[in-house]
Amino acid sequence: MAVYVDEAIWHWHGRNWCHLLADSEDELHRFAAQLGIHRSSYQGPPRTAKPHYDLTAWERRLALSRGAVACTRHEIIAVLRSLRDARERTAEAA
Repeated sequence: MAVYVDEAIWHWHGRNWCHLLADSEDELHRFAAQLGIHRSSYQGPPRTAKPHYDLTAWERRLALSRGAVACTRHEIIAVLRSLRDARERTAEAA
C-alpha cells in the first residue's frame, strides 16, 4: 500500500496546497494522523467522490519525508482512476 501527494500548486488563503491520497481510506487516515492532520480535514464521500486530505506545502514536505510518493498532476489523476476502479470492483463483488 502507498500514500501519494501531488504538487503543491493550488493557491488558497495565501498558501500553496496539494492533495494526499492513499490506496485505502484506512491508510489515508492513519498517515494523516501521523502528520498531525485532524480527521475533520478529511474530504470524501458524500462531500466529494475522491477521498483525500488537502495539505499545505509544508505538510507535503513532511509527508514526503515520511514516505509518501510524490506525483505530478497527471500521475495523481492516474492514481485517482485506479482507486476508483478498485472501489467499483469491490462494490460489484459485494
